[in-house]
Amino acid sequence: YQPKYNLETGEVFGAEALVRWELPERGLVFPSDFIPIAEETSLIIEIGEWVLDKVCEDFRFWQRSVSSPGRVSVNLSLRQLRQAQFIKRVKSIMRGHEVSPTSLELEITETTLMENPQRTIKLLDELYGLGLHLAIDDFGTGYSSLSALQQFPISTLKIDKSFVRNVVTNPEDATLVDTIIQMGRNLNMDVVAEGVEDEAQLNFLQSLGCTYAQGLLFGDPMSSDNFLELLSAQADGTDSYRALFA
Repeated sequence: YQPKYNLETGEVFGAEALVRWELPERGLVFPSDFIPIAEETSLIIEIGEWVLDKVCEDFRFWQRSVSSPGRVSVNLSLRQLRQAQFIKRVKSIMRGHEVSPTSLELEITETTLMENPQRTIKLLDELYGLGLHLAIDDFGTGYSSLSALQQFPISTLKIDKSFVRNVVTNPEDATLVDTIIQMGRNLNMDVVAEGVEDEAQLNFLQSLGCTYAQGLLFGDPMSSDNFLELLSAQADGTDSYRALFA
């Protein structure tokens, strides 16, 4: 889980669920290595369901210790959206763990969003109707039109880390990031900056009025138990990253 921080309050707003594959003889395998292969087969459907099920299981566990674990984002693949029983499966998993749909956010890339807009709008409207939040991942790297933002029930824009990386030193990246933030605010959307790695980036994003941020500045992605420890520390006022927002 990679925590997401509210840039106004310094509080953990939730997290993004990240999948890793650990092999005894090789170590940690990152999604960029195995997800494209899984996408070519039906394995991505099984992986996607397993991740959603695990997130709901962990979320229910956190709720026993803290009042509000925040909102957890789960990445959604094109093959999952194409699955005939997709909506039914999502509802079944959430119901099985007694997790409210409002506690979850599904992240969809711009490419997935625009693959079959008419069918995708129908599916996303159904998911939105359940109470799920919807986010466009890696915003700015795909080919969605501004009109698409009006058609789809999107509540969050995630600024791709390739723009955040040089936001302090590259005026063009700074302009793009500022434009996305202002557009999101004007459309009443949350904006999350991905890949924040240093305080200069954090301070710059705060000055632009960005809503949320995630990245290695706040530590490596963590286990379910460690994320619960972070939430508990925040509740006690002992979160070590709170000083970044002082």
